[in-house]
Amino acid sequence: MEKMKIAFMYVAKDADPKKHRVIVPSPEQLEMTVIAVKDFDQAVETAKTLVQDGIKIIELCGGFGYLATSRVKSAVGSRAEVGVVRFDKHPGLNGKSGDEVF
Repeated sequence: MEKMKIAFMYVAKDADPKKHRVIVPSPEQLEMTVIAVKDFDQAVETAKTLVQDGIKIIELCGGFGYLATSRVKSAVGSRAEVGVVRFDKHPGLNGKSGDEVF
């Protein structure tokens, strides 16, 4: 059986998604790519690349607000499902939404 490819994307200042990524193998039928992006524009472009590489599920970190999540989903359309870890006020972003920070 072919492995299902999934991704987890998070936002980190000065991240480079070409360098700041790792593929995590799983004993199950999953292959997860963990990838960092510096901002939401880069997230949109990275999401497009991920679906071209066969990613079917993209999970976004809590730093993605409602607006950024919508942008990523619009970018991939029906080619991938998009989920999000939700923090309306993210503790790692000084209690702000990613929509305010990025």
